[in-house]
Amino acid sequence: MLQLLDTLHRWAGGIIGLVLALLGLTGTILLHKDAWIGLPHVEDVQRTDLTAIAAATEKIMALPGAPQGIIYARDSFGLHQIRLDAGAGLYTDQSGAIVTRWASQWERPELWLFDFHHHLFTGDTGEWVIGIAGLAGLFFILSGVILWWRTRKTFQFRLWPKRMSRPAILMHHRDLGIIAAPLLLLSVVTGTMMIFRPFAMIVVAPFGSVDEAEKAMEAPKYKGGPLAATPDYAAMLAEAHRRFPDAEFRILSLPRAAGEPIMLRLRQPAEWLPNGRTTLWFDAATGRVLGARDALVMPSAAQAFNKAYPLHAGKVGGLPYRVAMTLSGLALTLLGSFAVWTFWFRRPKRTARPAGKAALAAR
Repeated sequence: MLQLLDTLHRWAGGIIGLVLALLGLTGTILLHKDAWIGLPHVEDVQRTDLTAIAAATEKIMALPGAPQGIIYARDSFGLHQIRLDAGAGLYTDQSGAIVTRWASQWERPELWLFDFHHHLFTGDTGEWVIGIAGLAGLFFILSGVILWWRTRKTFQFRLWPKRMSRPAILMHHRDLGIIAAPLLLLSVVTGTMMIFRPFAMIVVAPFGSVDEAEKAMEAPKYKGGPLAATPDYAAMLAEAHRRFPDAEFRILSLPRAAGEPIMLRLRQPAEWLPNGRTTLWFDAATGRVLGARDALVMPSAAQAFNKAYPLHAGKVGGLPYRVAMTLSGLALTLLGSFAVWTFWFRRPKRTARPAGKAALAAR
């Protein structure tokens, strides 16, 4: 049984290990993107007064190029990010003045890295591949722990293989894997939760009703009029502030089709999700509130699901937790890349049997 498990572990690692290694590397880089995006005003203190945010919103949404939405500045990143058509976009400071713009995501490393980490540059197809890789990663962790147990007496802690030989790399892979297993389990489970909803519901089931969670997380289907020529964004922000006075504005999104509402996401202090899940929907024609969702009164299983992304992306726990997730990402990079290398390029050579024994075996 263990021999079969070992064979499955090696073959699956050789096939999908490179995907996991690249996900680990890009995820590690993205953990620290707020620190390496070196643009003017990126370290500005986040403004929270309604008047200043409303004025900047009106200014930004009136810019040429038909802005589709705003991701507002946050405490660790002092710029607003604006989405335009066809992958274009721009950053502005918190007064609405343009800092930089781009015509496609390839001009901004944080954007194409994010696209690769979440979609492998292939949209929904890439998400499926990453989801399968996540389930495979879960298998690697569990099977690796089982396989390690029989060799536990030879355990040695090394950050790098003693030699670049196949036996030394396999020993390093085994022992590094057992050390990193708890953090890898957290990374893999939370990452897979965000892609495969059925898997996510299995994980959050102990926290409450799955049916109630799925119903609470469904996107409401509000219908309104066509987008007004000059929507009153200041009034919408004021209404959102009236309903949730302690919340910060996170994302403003215009409708993608006629009749769809304007969506405004907010983050309340108790929410872990950096962009929050508290949401208001406004009629695009009149600005009238069509509906609102308070993330803090969602079913407990839904609230557990909302914690998956901040746990995965190091958005809670400050620097210590971010360092821990960095170690997890680097470990996944080493484990995945060495698994592929030893499987395809350092496989043991078959020794030829003596001619006499071969002849006897053929009889």
